[in-house]
Amino acid sequence: MKILMVLTSHDELGNTGKPTGFWLEEFAAPYYVFKDAGATVTLASPKGGQPPIDPKSDEPGNQTDAMARFKSDPAAQKELANTARLSGIQAEDYDTVFYPGGHGPMWDLADDPTSIALIEAFHNSGKPVAAVCHAPAALHKVSYQGQPIVKGKRVTGFANSEEEAVQLTEVVPFLVEDELKRLGGLYEKAANWADFSIVDGRLITGQNPASSASAAKLLVKLLQAEPAVAGN
Repeated sequence: MKILMVLTSHDELGNTGKPTGFWLEEFAAPYYVFKDAGATVTLASPKGGQPPIDPKSDEPGNQTDAMARFKSDPAAQKELANTARLSGIQAEDYDTVFYPGGHGPMWDLADDPTSIALIEAFHNSGKPVAAVCHAPAALHKVSYQGQPIVKGKRVTGFANSEEEAVQLTEVVPFLVEDELKRLGGLYEKAANWADFSIVDGRLITGQNPASSASAAKLLVKLLQAEPAVAGN
């Protein structure tokens, strides 16, 4: 299994003057799910190099086992510090792509033509696409056969009620839940902060940080069930 993980390069939380980036758990948990499954993992971001970590995701109350593992893993830290530039990535070199969230993707990956084309290339060639929390925002301009990729699909992502809880409803460029519904996605959610992930065909989405490991496990399961897709 060759898995591509695409992280945000955006580090400003709208016009608040506060920092943002990717949510550390949403990278760390899937990264180790993939590694433990024997996958080769490649990290990429629009600008390449070290992607910004949302400092809130590393606060004492948000620590997880996967994050602790990452912090004691110099090889993984080096990989993260040296992500490939997204423009140099080809979908044909990988079996699937996974997008961790955090608020950063709302500003760069949501509208990045390279990312949009990459997701379309994966999907059009029969390969699974996965995104968690705010990262389903990266799907909002992606199309398949002339229609939004999420249209008619069961999907989830950061809920309006969760955005409200973190008091950023007026800061984000759009609400993930509202946008997925607007595009014709069959949006579902669990309680705020509950682990909830959905697989529909080749599309996998997770609701929030707690869902990042389960979304990654669904992706691995899908790849292992389809040897032709996984290239093994």
